Amino acid sequence: MTKRQIIKLFEERKVRTVWDDQEEKWYFCVVDVVEALTDSVNPTDYIKKMKKRDPELAKGWGQIVTPLSLQTPGGKQRVNCASQEGIFRIIQSIPSPKAEPFKQWMAQVASLR
Repeated sequence: MTKRQIIKLFEERKVRTVWDDQEEKWYFCVVDVVEALTDSVNPTDYIKKMKKRDPELAKGWGQIVTPLSLQTPGGKQRVNCASQEGIFRIIQSIPSPKAEPFKQWMAQVASLR
């Protein structure tokens, strides 16, 4: 299984993505997506609060996210990522005017190989 990490830009924000050759789909770094949509200084904390506000999201979190090895400032680490479908579910829990433009951007990215 070959995975290739690529950094994409959404409104000048870096979103780490991974292409999975075997599944033939993109995975998006959840923390990067939340940061891009919320402008949060602590997106990890935002995710924790979001899961508390949305118990259904918290219950299905293990099926939505997949830990993948990504480059971080501290070196390669396993980071929660989600496919396009998973990111759509996460976006439902984020009240942001950037949600719709992000969905369109993500669909464009997902159509590229």
